Amino acid sequence: MYEVKVFVTLKESIIDPAGTAVKDALHRLDFAEVQTVRVEKMIRMTIASTDEIEARIEAMCKALLVNTVMEDYRYEIEKIS
Repeated sequence: MYEVKVFVTLKESIIDPAGTAVKDALHRLDFAEVQTVRVEKMIRMTIASTDEIEARIEAMCKALLVNTVMEDYRYEIEKIS
């Protein structure tokens, strides 16, 4: 069994309106030192053991989890008992 975390972020060339909103709110709360904010999402899955875990995760990302036109992604795989 595996625990998989997929981290999805907007590509650098894409404006991040959520990140801008967070940065503006932080500035209003007197955290002026914040220069940039990018918001990402993390998808956590538990996956049954398989011989091709990385290929299966890649397929999931490309089929549903990530809009590869606008988003980048990375993932972490941890084997659990």
